[in-house]
Amino acid sequence: MSADLPGWLINSLIYLSAAVLAVPLARKLGLGAIIGYLGAGMAIGPWGLGLVGNVQDILHFSEFGVVLMLFLIGLELEPRRLWELRRPIFGWGSAQMLACAALIAGIAMLFGVDWKVALVAGLGLALSSTAIALQVIGERHLLPTSSGQAAFSILLFQDVAAIPILALLPLLGLAVEARPDGAGAFAFEAAKIVGVVGGIVLGGRLLLRPVLRMIANSGAPEIFTAAALLLVVAIAALMQFVGLSMALGAFLAGVLLADSAYRRELETDIEPFKGLLLGLFFIAVGMSIDFGVLRRSPGLMAAILFGFLALKLSLIYGLARLMKLPRQERPVFAVLLAQGGEFAFVVFQAAAGSRIFSSEVASLLIGAVALSMLLSPVLLVAIDKWLLPRWASGNRPTLPEISEPQNAPVVIAGFGRYGQIVGRLLLAQGIAPTVLDHDAEMIENIGAFGYRVFYGDATRLDLLRTAGCASAKVLVVAVDDMTQSLKIVGLAQQHFPQLQIVARARDVVHASALRERGVTLVEREVFESSLRSARSVLELLGQAPYEARQNAMRFRQHNLDLFEQMLPHRKNRSKLIAVARQGRLQLEEQMAAERAENARRSPGGQDGWQ
Repeated sequence: MSADLPGWLINSLIYLSAAVLAVPLARKLGLGAIIGYLGAGMAIGPWGLGLVGNVQDILHFSEFGVVLMLFLIGLELEPRRLWELRRPIFGWGSAQMLACAALIAGIAMLFGVDWKVALVAGLGLALSSTAIALQVIGERHLLPTSSGQAAFSILLFQDVAAIPILALLPLLGLAVEARPDGAGAFAFEAAKIVGVVGGIVLGGRLLLRPVLRMIANSGAPEIFTAAALLLVVAIAALMQFVGLSMALGAFLAGVLLADSAYRRELETDIEPFKGLLLGLFFIAVGMSIDFGVLRRSPGLMAAILFGFLALKLSLIYGLARLMKLPRQERPVFAVLLAQGGEFAFVVFQAAAGSRIFSSEVASLLIGAVALSMLLSPVLLVAIDKWLLPRWASGNRPTLPEISEPQNAPVVIAGFGRYGQIVGRLLLAQGIAPTVLDHDAEMIENIGAFGYRVFYGDATRLDLLRTAGCASAKVLVVAVDDMTQSLKIVGLAQQHFPQLQIVARARDVVHASALRERGVTLVEREVFESSLRSARSVLELLGQAPYEARQNAMRFRQHNLDLFEQMLPHRKNRSKLIAVARQGRLQLEEQMAAERAENARRSPGGQDGWQ
């Protein structure tokens, strides 16, 4: 009876069964879900139980997983987010990428490897696993720390660097072919790549918004999701047609959608499938590993694996010292970035397809990357068990962690420069708040001044309960990260409805998001101080102190009123701009009229206190 089942159904049963069995086992062993997916692929592949033996099907399956995975990664790379982190991304990110690639390629060339093979191998091995690293950073709550931010920035740079790396491969492949018209063909190929990528980016930005707006107005959410997938497939097919990587096209499609007003809705639709799609990709990678090549060249495999790991660990640890990361955070930072990455699978498969090197070389490099992913959880366990406890037992003080339930009228989440001002004023009034923060260095420094700050992640519901949110009257959300701030607010509103929430906002966008969630006591962090500086500027330009204060206070009230008018139109950019422009003109006209009236009443300009 099973013979009557279609092949795709049998393969689906095998893939899902392997994942359901392997992933919980890997998690129980502390190795992580991705290692479980890789192990499942190895087990069911041609070199394991042989349940799936058609290599061509494996490659097609893997390619589809890559396309979807890179689309989802591109969707997370919002241009505004990249711009905010531009210095660490393009500074430390380029330093890590170029240093690792240059050193690996240089050593490979010293051993007689052809420069094109060495270059592609260096670029591919310099990449790190975004999926594994972000998973570990999330599990360990490292994102608010300096090492977490640095790792996140470098990983973002690597994701962006995938575009020029994938675009470079067809050019190198053309150089390998050594055609008689090599120079002209090379120039034509380069122009074609630049033209197609530029056309996709420019055309997408001009056409994407009106098309998505029309589809969104149709009132059919499933058509919106289908249109996004159509965009991915169409761009991927176009890239394949001109000889470029489909994965590169999917990545560009994701980046284009990341800048649209419909990104959040799209993320909500696709998010439930994200983990499964990544898992299926890693299963395909595990099945694609050619263990025959590994068996024939075990010494070479070990040399590649431990060689590139040792080089990257040394370079990245040195980079962590230059970045002045805390000593106890450097080992985890180095291990997370030293392992190979999922983009390397794409690069090496594409390089083999462009005939830059043979499939046997690609299998060796892919195997080294997969084994490095398997080794990284073991290295992290070793660091946690032997290295960090030894450092912690030295002169470094133990961080106070919340273990016993607290009982205070106020809980402050985040004790940076903003939260400290709130806490100091409360303490001066005899009110001792419970404070949560996840910056180890800050906690040590503040503890020296007699403050009682607990080490903990305020986005965890259990820590909020232990901090006393169930009995407290006020929760001050003073963290500077918008995503964490909104998560804390959501948890508090859902589980502690009696809490009054006072929140810090980084900017108008953050303030609008808080107001949409019903938080009314919101303060923008630099608003008041900027107004005070503007008053000083007016006084230096000749305005009387009283007049400068009145002008600043009038502007303050106008700005708050304008914010309320703009809030309902937050998602309508054209309406938002119109309301802002109208408000600015009204303010300018009102203040011009008041200046004229003041000049008429007091020609000498000496009205009011000085």
